[in-house]
Amino acid sequence: MSISRIVGLVLIVAGVVLIIMGVSASRSIADSLSTTFTGRLTQGTLWYFIGGGASALVGLLLAFGVVGRTRA
Repeated sequence: MSISRIVGLVLIVAGVVLIIMGVSASRSIADSLSTTFTGRLTQGTLWYFIGGGASALVGLLLAFGVVGRTRA
């Protein structure tokens, strides 16, 4: 297994963990109150979702060999 594929799998796992943390944070009392009064998620929760999505996307691209391939 190549290094880029291993890094891709690690990034996928990290992305999923960040998304789970974002879901957990969005269900907190502070975030619920913020969403009720402002209609938006807190910045911390939003960054969990953005970071998790970006990490998972880059991980998928690396794991399936779309990026990070060496050309012969």
